[in-house]
Amino acid sequence: MRPNILKMAGYVPGEQPRDGEYLKLNTNENPYPPSPRVFEAIQKNLTSDRLRKYPEPLGDSFREAAAPILGVAPEQILIGNGSDDILTIVTRAIVPEGGVLASLTPSYILYKSLAEIQGAHFLTVPFTADWKIPSPWPLQAHLVCVPNPNSPSGTFFDPTEVLRLAQESGGYVVLDEAYADFAPTNGLHLAQGKIIVSRTLSKSYSLAGIRFGFAVADRELVPQFIKVKDSYNCDVLSLAAATAAIRDQAYLAEIKAKLIRTRERLYNALLELGLSAIPSQANFVWCRSSGLPNQVIYQKLKERKILVRYMNYPDFGDGLRITVGTDSEIDSLLKALREILS
Repeated sequence: MRPNILKMAGYVPGEQPRDGEYLKLNTNENPYPPSPRVFEAIQKNLTSDRLRKYPEPLGDSFREAAAPILGVAPEQILIGNGSDDILTIVTRAIVPEGGVLASLTPSYILYKSLAEIQGAHFLTVPFTADWKIPSPWPLQAHLVCVPNPNSPSGTFFDPTEVLRLAQESGGYVVLDEAYADFAPTNGLHLAQGKIIVSRTLSKSYSLAGIRFGFAVADRELVPQFIKVKDSYNCDVLSLAAATAAIRDQAYLAEIKAKLIRTRERLYNALLELGLSAIPSQANFVWCRSSGLPNQVIYQKLKERKILVRYMNYPDFGDGLRITVGTDSEIDSLLKALREILS
């Protein structure tokens, strides 16, 4: 066993209880169903002829459907088994053993695990006080991972800032846009040269169970990433579901509008309860208590069969990341919080 694997703690996903009794507001899943077109597409592919054969290795059907919607060429799109697969492929292709993978902090904790698996150094740079990229960028790195909107804070910065970051860091930059559909704009137009944009269909398209993500990158980079990915990293059903989902932009707009309205209501309600919260541009809200410890609130919610994500970051502190659910789910959460905090 490689020594770096023995030493690392490993990424710990959010809780996924096996029974259906819990109200899950801990892993940023979309509370609404996928587009009806998704179910139709999956049903069409539930045949012996489709399931006994390998899927498209590059996902050409998805690439051709997504390209005009995203405003890019099909050859710029790389498919993945969720955006975590995309991040793994990019790290394996770019970061050498003993190299440097950097990220802003606090942010997505998987970045550290990717560096450790690669046998690379993981370095972090704190966000500024107003959640922006520091200027000037203070270190050199082979790859910098930048989530926007950020998790756990839900904050958002002007995507064009990554142009400066790519120049100052001396390496490649992954603009991790897992939550970009909930933000006012995005950085897809920046996907050229050393900037790679990563996306997932888990959040806004309600396909967390399908596992599908993609990257948009320079035409010259994508063939190099294809060398690294698994031969058939997306199966027949995930490709069919993703293609149908991305084609239904009207449904996406409807679901986004609902979630954004509920997000604002949740944020304001948390403030009224005396919790400190950060305005979010994602599908979750980060909050903290100045009285009852955050971990105690998490445990008391869990006792009531409500799951939120308790997170604790060195040099930043702990807090609760609460996924935006339906209005009725948020009503149940707020009722429980009132009982706990009183």
